[in-house]
Amino acid sequence: IEEVPSAKGGKMNTELKNAVLATDLKAQYDACAKKLLGYKDILARILIEAVEEFRGMSPEEVKPLIEDDIHIGKIPIDPGLTNKVVGVDENGKEIIGMNTVNEEMNAGYILFDIIFYVHLKEGRSKIIINVEAQRKEPTEYDILNRAIFYVSREISSQKNREFVNSNYNDIKKVYSIWICMNMSENSMNHIHLQNDTIIGNQNWKGREDLVNIVMIGLTKEVSPREEKHELHRLLGALLSETLREEEKLNILKNEYHIPMEKSIEEDVKVMCNLSEGIEERGIMKGRAEGKAEGRTEHLKQQVQKKLAKGKSIEVIADELEESVSAIENVLEELRKNA
Repeated sequence: IEEVPSAKGGKMNTELKNAVLATDLKAQYDACAKKLLGYKDILARILIEAVEEFRGMSPEEVKPLIEDDIHIGKIPIDPGLTNKVVGVDENGKEIIGMNTVNEEMNAGYILFDIIFYVHLKEGRSKIIINVEAQRKEPTEYDILNRAIFYVSREISSQKNREFVNSNYNDIKKVYSIWICMNMSENSMNHIHLQNDTIIGNQNWKGREDLVNIVMIGLTKEVSPREEKHELHRLLGALLSETLREEEKLNILKNEYHIPMEKSIEEDVKVMCNLSEGIEERGIMKGRAEGKAEGRTEHLKQQVQKKLAKGKSIEVIADELEESVSAIENVLEELRKNA
């Protein structure tokens, strides 16, 4: 992005340029974070803590149960886009699968961060897991409402893919697991259906455990090494914007005994480099904002001096090489603070 000359022949403030570059770095960081979370060694540990069926199991037991087809940022959430025809069976019936969207073509789509199938220990049954990563709790909407929408789409999109017609007993159990960084405290909540008996003792047939939301809150600081915070420490270290590369790898390798494949080491390195870039952009932005604030204060002083000498707004604007509207804005600011 090049700096654009202003009407007075100067350069446009680099704040916009730095903001755009910082946004791009954050997008790359987020993509890298999702990729790291999508490794089976990490997913296995999330499942053990967040999903009832895998509690008490070891990562080595859970890892082989995760299907290889882990979709990261490729499955649309919107109705009508999650599924597509992927083939025809021996009877000529269409086979419906998840609709993977090419990364170059996904602009405008809302996508699941990570979605995959995992088999249950006791047999062929499997459940659908969605994992979402958030840099911070959003302010423009309530995050639980969004999680409810996502888990609802995990259920409704199974129509014609996991079950057909009215075979609702074939619906697979789903989890939507949300990892929210930069929270005030470490936390984990399981939100699910609850049957409150109001009148009578009718036993309604069906599964109350089909819909599950797990909210995981991570503080900015990496959790201490203790059993209660085992998952929080792992995720905090993995997603930290401040830990150095060697610190992250040390925790993953020596504390959690995660095999250090070349790919995961490279992704950790990329994430750390992106973190440094985001921090540098933040420093540059702060400096630019400081300079802008100083320039505004200087301009106010100059305008006040010239007004005291009885000069008109037009003359002041000309002498200070500013627009008339800019001088009027300064005067309005001075009046407010008077």
